[in-house]
Amino acid sequence: MKTALDSIKNMVDVNTIMGEPVETPDGKVIVPVSRVAFGFAAGGSEFDPAPNPNPPKDGKNGAEQNENGKTLPFGGGSGAGVSIQPMGFLIVGSDETRVLPLGGQAIYDRLLDLAPKIIDKIRHNGVEGHEEQKRIKYKSTLK
Repeated sequence: MKTALDSIKNMVDVNTIMGEPVETPDGKVIVPVSRVAFGFAAGGSEFDPAPNPNPPKDGKNGAEQNENGKTLPFGGGSGAGVSIQPMGFLIVGSDETRVLPLGGQAIYDRLLDLAPKIIDKIRHNGVEGHEEQKRIKYKSTLK
């Protein structure tokens, strides 16, 4: 397990998740963003074979004895896996910061990014539109 953890620690660092920033000619900085997932598994067991005619006297060599003098060999294993999936790009400009997602959920993410702008536009147009309607109504009553 220690070897697997050390290997994964060397593979997965901050630059794996956030990536190296790239500056464009217009002054924006683009940072790739990835999702990193990893898992571990380890297990082992002692087998209960037939009695050993020549058991080790000190119980060493990776085998122990049970109360009947049987040698109990050990078997085990471990494994690890890592998955790195690109998720999108973080685009940082002088006036705004945007997330450009990759994959099938992009339209929903784009709608969430645009929601504040849409709400501001509706609010702004609604106020102006309401005032304009008042002026038109007032002018029509003067005629």
